[in-house]
Amino acid sequence: MKILIVEDEELAAQRMIQLLNELEPELEIIGPFDTVTSTVDHLKNNPGYDLIFLDIQLADGRSFAIFDQIKIDTPIIFTTAYDEYALKAFDLNSIDYLLKPINKEKMKVAIEKFKKVKNYFGGDSRNDQLYELLKNLKTQATPAYKDRFLVSRGDSMLPLKTDEIACFYAEEKVVFILAFDNKRHIIPQTLEELESKLDPHKFFRINRQLITSADAVRKIHNHFNFKLKVEILPDPGFEIVVSRSRTAAFKAWIGGENIKFS
Repeated sequence: MKILIVEDEELAAQRMIQLLNELEPELEIIGPFDTVTSTVDHLKNNPGYDLIFLDIQLADGRSFAIFDQIKIDTPIIFTTAYDEYALKAFDLNSIDYLLKPINKEKMKVAIEKFKKVKNYFGGDSRNDQLYELLKNLKTQATPAYKDRFLVSRGDSMLPLKTDEIACFYAEEKVVFILAFDNKRHIIPQTLEELESKLDPHKFFRINRQLITSADAVRKIHNHFNFKLKVEILPDPGFEIVVSRSRTAAFKAWIGGENIKFS
């Protein structure tokens, strides 16, 4: 039996391979692959697997994106710490999953279940039930991002749309909104709380101090040690530097449109 491992955590992948070798020494194990891109490229040229162990969260995004790019007939066992909604959906649709951390007993049960229902998972079904589930997840589990904040202005409270916000920044444990009209407002949330509530297509966490709107970014400079220096308008009054670990993600997010590099 030929098995593909798709897992971006090195220790988790090694543990999985170890358990599989202990339980089924005759298995041919390929991998691990740690990204959506590398998995798609591999499966396009190597489709002949009996079973795929697939982590939901990979290095470059959720593995659900794989199924948007290539049709997979191979049975899937997800390895995941995914949210309760998805797990219930997997149960209802008879799609198997393993919750991390994976131990030998869990792996044994999964392999035995796969063997018993191999005909169901494979053959003419072509994972149709899996594709239907993923379509439902995209439709029903789309996160609702905040589109306005309630801010104080004198004795009044006014709604401020996210389209009016240039950035959020922290100073001495106080978080401010800087609006495009150059007005500042204190809000009670932390940047960590805001990061999960804001649309990631519109806002990006530059560093520990600041989350910027894409519409506020005006210029990007190459900085020392492979970092980036960013200019936004209005100017919050301090230097904005993208850490080295976040530069690639920032460039991908901003997309290079109407941005000058120097």
